[in-house]
Amino acid sequence: LLSAYDWNQDVSLRVTGEIHIGGVMLKLVEKLDVKKDWSDHALWWEKKKTWLLKTHWTLDKYGIQADARLLFTPQHKLLRLQLPNMKHMKVKVNFSDRVFKAVSDICKTFNIRHPEELSLLRKPRDPKKKKKKLEETEEDDLELEGSIYSSPGLYSKTMTPTYDSRDGSPLSPTSAWFGDSPLSEGNPSILAVSQPISSPDILVKLYKPQSLLDKAKINQGWLDSSRSLMEQDVKENEVLLLRFKYHSFFDLNPKYDAIRVNQLYEQAKWAILLEEIECTEEEMMMFAALQYHINKLSIMSSDNHMNNSEKEVDEVDAALSDLEITLEGGKTSNTLGDITSIPELADYVKVFKPKKLTLKGYKQYWCTFKDITISCYKSKEEAHGTPAHQMNLRGCEVTPDVNISGQKFNIKLLIPVADGMNEIWLRCDTEKQYAHWMAACRLASKGKTMADSSYNLEVQNILSFLKMQHMNPDPQFIEPITTDINPECLVSPRYLKKYKNKQISARILEAHQNVAQMSLIEAKMRFIQAWQSLPEFGITHFLAKFQGGKREELIGITYNRLIRMDASTGDAIKTWRFSNMKQWNVNWEIKMVTVEFADEPSLSFVCAEVDCKVVHEFIGGYIFLSTRAKDQNESLDEEMFYKLTSGWV
Repeated sequence: LLSAYDWNQDVSLRVTGEIHIGGVMLKLVEKLDVKKDWSDHALWWEKKKTWLLKTHWTLDKYGIQADARLLFTPQHKLLRLQLPNMKHMKVKVNFSDRVFKAVSDICKTFNIRHPEELSLLRKPRDPKKKKKKLEETEEDDLELEGSIYSSPGLYSKTMTPTYDSRDGSPLSPTSAWFGDSPLSEGNPSILAVSQPISSPDILVKLYKPQSLLDKAKINQGWLDSSRSLMEQDVKENEVLLLRFKYHSFFDLNPKYDAIRVNQLYEQAKWAILLEEIECTEEEMMMFAALQYHINKLSIMSSDNHMNNSEKEVDEVDAALSDLEITLEGGKTSNTLGDITSIPELADYVKVFKPKKLTLKGYKQYWCTFKDITISCYKSKEEAHGTPAHQMNLRGCEVTPDVNISGQKFNIKLLIPVADGMNEIWLRCDTEKQYAHWMAACRLASKGKTMADSSYNLEVQNILSFLKMQHMNPDPQFIEPITTDINPECLVSPRYLKKYKNKQISARILEAHQNVAQMSLIEAKMRFIQAWQSLPEFGITHFLAKFQGGKREELIGITYNRLIRMDASTGDAIKTWRFSNMKQWNVNWEIKMVTVEFADEPSLSFVCAEVDCKVVHEFIGGYIFLSTRAKDQNESLDEEMFYKLTSGWV
């Protein structure tokens, strides 16, 4: 048996097949005769890509022959992690743990709750760049080299606030969690502070996906959560990206989540600046204004960190409880008032059916919205008769098409039919009407009615999202344009080509009026909320070939559905809800995923350019996340996660 010790020297051992792994390590340490703590070392079998961690197993049981070469190496090694804020951290990670567990430990170290939402991603290769020489690293302009060799930080299991809810500064002496870590003098709270982008060159240098196909290629890089780093050829000191993988953020609470909120805000900010997600011009100016506001407050809060009073914290608590971002995963309260009456909407709405020659332009109908069905009548008087059109919205795609300055409030509905989707557009006259109908459509698409407790909150969220995009014509409130605004660091490059910097600055300051009163943490929460309101939010794209289809298409996976998409336009062709799903299987030989539904034909597709394990894990991961409940303690059912995601464990 040949054993290499940390690549430095080869040691041959004469052993029998009956010896167990622990015995091999003991013999090896005796032979090496070096005084040191070997407790973290273990044997790695390179040829079979497997750790020999069951120390009581014999060589025979593992199937190890006389010519085997084993590596005696530490399980914990350094990784360079790029966090969502694009900064780099050196962290010691266990290379023998499954990635799910390793990410959990990394998140403990960084004090980020709900690690199941994050994972590790290999860096996407920019196809335009030639392979660089290894010594030229691309990240130099974004370095924040900290290193953490500490024991994992402690989440507060008892849920006592660990952060000031106004600016996210730690309330307890953080050295208690971090020992003598060199990271910012033992203080992880640096990760809760957003740092403004220092120069527009950074934006230019970073990789931008140009098309949906580019976006799909990035998703090839997700690591397999049920295998270890070493099994996936990750090397010591390699750069991996730590990112929020599943866009379903559970129980986001500024009292305990200052770092998590900030890193989420940063991931959203970069997604918008690098055009990984589409948004309208008005939305871009609103995001820029929020970013400008957050930058200003971040600089101020690091200056006057300590002068906060209890009263302010209470006020912020009150404001934040109004702002609680309730996510689909949360269990909503069941106080529905009078159970027998379900609220209804009835109003004149303009309806348009594109691609149908019969309806030219919008046609006004008296529309009623009951349960999850919209009925259209020619007039209010005929509302007792048979409707001209009727639409059941369960499982439909709902997309906003809004332009506030142009007073355009459209709702695009894609309604599933046997052979694909029916497209219907609704046009509302006012913001108020739009918010009520839009909220009702969103709930109906999930099979919920307006009696659901989240309906009023959804209406308020839509109205506040629209309000933030209003332009203020009153010039006396607008700050004079100062040099500190740097529009080229606040909007995506597309707008810099379209407008002069001065014009952009003026529009950002105008939009800033809507958000100028917000506290720092509220502005970050608003940014995240606005990101979640974008039509494309939370869709992860993969290249796929559908059974019966001739060319490559896209499959989009979100927290509650699968979408078949046109690869060039991104239009939805057909949608399937997870709630309607019976089971899903993978044929690992031919890389085919098959999904079976309760009342629809099954769906089969072959994954192109990506391991189908990645796609399988996204589906299982979202289903795992949907089982989380508020009353659970904070421990995760790790085995359940592997059951749903690994397909063979």
